[in-house]
This record gives sequence, structure tokens and C-alpha cells, in this order.
Amino acid sequence: MINIHPWNVTPKQAFAIQDKLAGTVITRDAFGTIRTVAGVDVGFEKNNTITSSAVAVLSYPALEFRECAVARRKTTFPYIPGLLSFREIPAVLDALKKLKQPPDILLCDGQGIAHPRRMGIASHLGVITGLPSIGVAKSRLIGTYEPVGKNRGNWSPLLDKEEIIGAVLRTRTKVKPLFISPGHRVSLKTAIRMTMACCTKYRLPETTRCAHALASGNI
Repeated sequence: MINIHPWNVTPKQAFAIQDKLAGTVITRDAFGTIRTVAGVDVGFEKNNTITSSAVAVLSYPALEFRECAVARRKTTFPYIPGLLSFREIPAVLDALKKLKQPPDILLCDGQGIAHPRRMGIASHLGVITGLPSIGVAKSRLIGTYEPVGKNRGNWSPLLDKEEIIGAVLRTRTKVKPLFISPGHRVSLKTAIRMTMACCTKYRLPETTRCAHALASGNI
């Protein structure tokens, strides 16, 4: 992990950091064999004064539990849409440091490049850690798309003007789609494939489900 910028910054400084880091994001496949996948999720406690982060590591492709880590720290950055990574990532980094081994790829509950400055939490976290990462969001932040087919595996490109920034992916038949985007060192094609491989019986990937349960204190 690299300490490439401070976290105690103003919103204006945070926007500038995002603009700078966006130029370092790699949106092609740049990784080796994937043996472990990790879900990353963040929750808030005590009236949002405490940030709780969880990382759950599963084997791949079997999706068997390997290890997990939870970290809590004081919330220091305000809630500002588009700048959630500055609010959430410090606690995520604390959790990642607790793992015995870094995972081979991260599936983050949030956006990758499907972000106004192409720097959602998955991209930001990927650049800082150097780990391949994918944004798996439950809702759209930006972009337009055509209706998605009703069957599992159907998807439509998510567009910002003429640029493809992600995919609207149906992970379960007749269930609301997810918004998938490359984070770092992962192509859109692979982001879709990995997300589908991690979704078994439910809309959300098993990685996300496990991490969310940890962050919420349900495990």
C-alpha cells in the first residue's frame, strides 16, 4: 500500500486529488492467476461518528471462506456525494492491513470508473493498494443505459456521453441489475465475468454479502 496523499483534506483538495489519480487508473487486465477474491464493505455506527469497514476473503472459484478483517475508526470526512472514498477508505486500509495475505482481487461495494471524475472507491482503493479492483454498485451514480434484458447475465453498456464507463448487469433473473465498472487493473469484460462468477443464488456477489454482514456486525 502506498501513502500517496493525505486524507485530512478539504473537499476542494479531494476533488483535485481525484482528478490527479484518475490518470493512473488502468482499465485493462493486468493481473496473474486469481485464487482469492475479497469483498469490501463499509458501514457507520453511533450516528455516523464511527466508520466500520470489513474485508471478507473467499477462495476462487469455489467461493469458500478464507479469512476476514474488521476495522473501526472515527469518521473524519463529511458525507459528500462523489467523495465517499475519502470518508471510507482510511478504515478499509486498516482492515486490509489485518489480513494475513492480500487478496488477488477486490470487489468493492461502490463505483469504479463510473464516477464523474473516474475515481470511485474501487478505483481509488485499487490505485492506492496496487490491487486489481472492481466496482459493484447497487445504484447508478452517473451515466445512461438502454433497458437490460430480464435474464441472468444480460447487460447493457453504461455510457457517459459516448464513453463506456461500465455495465448494467442482471445477476439474477427478473431482479434489479447491478452497476459494474472497472476499478483498477481490470477490464470491463473481466469485471462482468468476475461479478457473475461471484454471484450464486443472490443479486449481490458472495464477497459483498459476506463483507456487508461483517461491517453490519451480523457475523
